[in-house]
Order: sequence, then C-alpha cells, then structure tokens
Amino acid sequence: MLEADVDEYEEDWISKPRLKAKVCLVGDAGVGKTSLIKRFVLDQFDNKYIKTIGTKVSKKSIFLYDKEREKEREVILTIWDIMGQEGFRELLKDAYFCGANGILAVCDATSADTMNGLDGWLDRTYRVAGDVPVSILVNKTDLKDGRQVEDDVLEQFGKAYECPHLFTSAKTGDGVERSFIDLAARIMHKEKFAGKEELVIP
Repeated sequence: MLEADVDEYEEDWISKPRLKAKVCLVGDAGVGKTSLIKRFVLDQFDNKYIKTIGTKVSKKSIFLYDKEREKEREVILTIWDIMGQEGFRELLKDAYFCGANGILAVCDATSADTMNGLDGWLDRTYRVAGDVPVSILVNKTDLKDGRQVEDDVLEQFGKAYECPHLFTSAKTGDGVERSFIDLAARIMHKEKFAGKEELVIP
C-alpha cells in the first residue's frame, strides 16, 4: 500500500512539478507591505495600521502555465514581511534576505521619501541574495490626489536596478495579485534557465 502511494505521488510530481520560492517584501514603515500580503493571501484589507514586529511569514500556492512543458506548474510562495524602521535591517543582518528568490520593493505613492528609501533596502538585498528578480510596487494608488512619486523617477530607478514597476492599492486590490504573479513567473523563468527544476527553500 505504501509503495503504491509513493508511485502515485511521483507520477503527480512529474505531471505538475512544484517550485518553492521565498519572496521578501522590503520598504519603509507604513508603505503597506503587510496590507499587500493580506490582500494577496486572504483578499482582505484593514484600515488600521498594524506595525510589524520583527518578521512574519505567509504562504500561498499559485499555478502558472509553463509553455515549454505545456502544463501548469505549482509555485508555492513563502512571503516574508519585515519591520520597516530604519536600522532594523542591520539588526536582522543577513537572515531575512538569505535564500530570497524574489523581492517586492514597496513605496508609498504619496511619499517621495519612501521611494528614495528603497536604495538602502535593495543594496542589502543584492549583497545577500544576489541577482534575483525585483519589482517596484508603488502602493496606495487609491489616494490619487496625493501622489508624489513621479514617473521619471520610477523610470530612472527601474533602469538602475533593471526591474519593472507596478502600481498597487492594497485597499481596492488593484494590481496586487498581478504583482505577485508577475514576480512568480519571473522567478520560474530564471530558475528554469539556471537549471534548477525544483527550488527548495530552507
């Protein structure tokens, strides 16, 4: 009976291989990292600002179509949230970023300072995790009248770090799912051509 169970599991593994990926959200305090994760994982939003103490890990599986395999692949995202206060990245040292396969760098559309603050976060990320896929998320786009992050700044930032930017609103849900799925697809593509059929995260 045990042998039959193993055979069935192996057949399913071949037909729909799984990819496990660690995704880290970085950015200053109050930009909406926790709200983005909550919207993506639970499809919920809370107006109350809840400060993240240390780190918090969530998990969600999505299915992406692999054109070369002509079948879906399950991508299991382990999503790491972090306290945004300046200096906390030094307390964590390298633990938070170690083993990261993709980064969502979040700024607040109504605060140019939070965009500028991403330099420090990404410098540490690249130093520890290496050349991993990164996306810039300009969050709180529902606050249309208060936007301070300019398009030309986003373009310059994207060229400097060779990454796309996407607009999101954790409150309305606009762009949130697309942001996570886009990053997952880029992780899958990168790992495929790096010769890693399965990526196991500690």
